[in-house]
Amino acid sequence: MNRIRSWVRAFFGFSRNETNAFLVLLPLMFLIVFIVPAYKAYFTKQTKDYTKEKRQLDSLIATWKQPLKKDSLKNVPFRLFAFNPNTSSKEELMSLGFSLFLASRVENYRTKGGKFIIKADLLKLYGMDTALYSTLYNWIELPVEKPLKKFEEKKEFATNKKLAKEKFDLNLADSTQFISVYGIGSKLSTRIIKYRDRLGGFISTDQLTEVYGLDTVVINELIRKTFIAENFKPVALEINEATEKELSTHPYIRYAIAKAITAYRFQHGNFKSLEDLTRIVIIDKPTFEKIKPYLSLNP
Repeated sequence: MNRIRSWVRAFFGFSRNETNAFLVLLPLMFLIVFIVPAYKAYFTKQTKDYTKEKRQLDSLIATWKQPLKKDSLKNVPFRLFAFNPNTSSKEELMSLGFSLFLASRVENYRTKGGKFIIKADLLKLYGMDTALYSTLYNWIELPVEKPLKKFEEKKEFATNKKLAKEKFDLNLADSTQFISVYGIGSKLSTRIIKYRDRLGGFISTDQLTEVYGLDTVVINELIRKTFIAENFKPVALEINEATEKELSTHPYIRYAIAKAITAYRFQHGNFKSLEDLTRIVIIDKPTFEKIKPYLSLNP
């Protein structure tokens, strides 16, 4: 043992205490690694005795009474034909592949006033097999979707026709009006309204090109069906009151411009006119003309 201890100390450079701990830890590691495989190998080779379980199963089978009905043993030939589950007899349903239990449920459902409106209503029956439903799908004399009532069809048609013909105000329109334009869904309509609110309102239909996701075809259709009121004035930011954060939230005013406006105001006092903004180096003439309609001075 002393020889092993000396070899471990020389090989690993351990101290005396580290060597003793290593010699204790090593057999424990081997035990942990190999105990589970050894346990599984031992017990998988043992033959299991299922005598008790077999005796219990035999007794259950012996006492199991399965009721048999004469009708269930009746030999009904299988064939496919067009049928309506609201009117077909039990025998007809069974010849289509329905079990006696399922055919009886259909009959009971109808007796209680139930009615099958569309094909998928058959799947609501307890015990209806999806494989049988798929086989019979093309033979069911019912519509795939619930038909609209006549007055609902007329109302929907009249609403869509009215929305399609009338022009609407681009700055007052809601999502329903935007969706009435071909090519605009719920996501695009929400995006247009959000951009309009951030902007303060559209002063030109050319600004529609700035809305992400609107292609040329949709924009042209939108221009054709909307208008901007002649007396419309956009919501304006007061440059002598607005904070740096408030200014930078506008789509046309990037953070650097907002910071420059507030810094100029701090150094020189309030702006006397909007044209004073041109004194700020990073605001060139095109930028000034673009943001001017959305800025105002304190009254």
